[in-house]
Amino acid sequence: MRPGGPRRDRGNAALELVVLAPVVLFLLGFVIAAGRTSIAQGSVDAAARDAARQASISRTPAAAQAAALASARLALSQDGIDCVPVVTVNTGRGTTGFAVPVGLPAQVTARVSCRVSLSDLLVPGMPGSRTLRASFTLPLDPFRAR
Repeated sequence: MRPGGPRRDRGNAALELVVLAPVVLFLLGFVIAAGRTSIAQGSVDAAARDAARQASISRTPAAAQAAALASARLALSQDGIDCVPVVTVNTGRGTTGFAVPVGLPAQVTARVSCRVSLSDLLVPGMPGSRTLRASFTLPLDPFRAR
């Protein structure tokens, strides 16, 4: 090729940028969504653990449900997760875990679900939100009055 002559590859960089930019933006949005979901799942797992802990030291099924809900809300808000958690407490067969005589083993399971928004990412094909769920089981304290 002659120096100073016409170049046939002029404008290729702009064309490559136009073709690759949407792909790169899509991948970036996907990575952000995966990271947000992963962090939120860890927070929901921790909220379920905290809810089960508070339910396990409660004296009644109603107190266990209230304590678990309050604990899950606090844990999620401290982690910066913007959702309204749904918390259910199960003590085996209905509420019979609290009726087990003192000294005998019983357990409590806390289930937490939380809907995390992904709609602000504007990634094609990405759902607007995702519901994350976690559960945790702990033994009830056998040496307290139930």
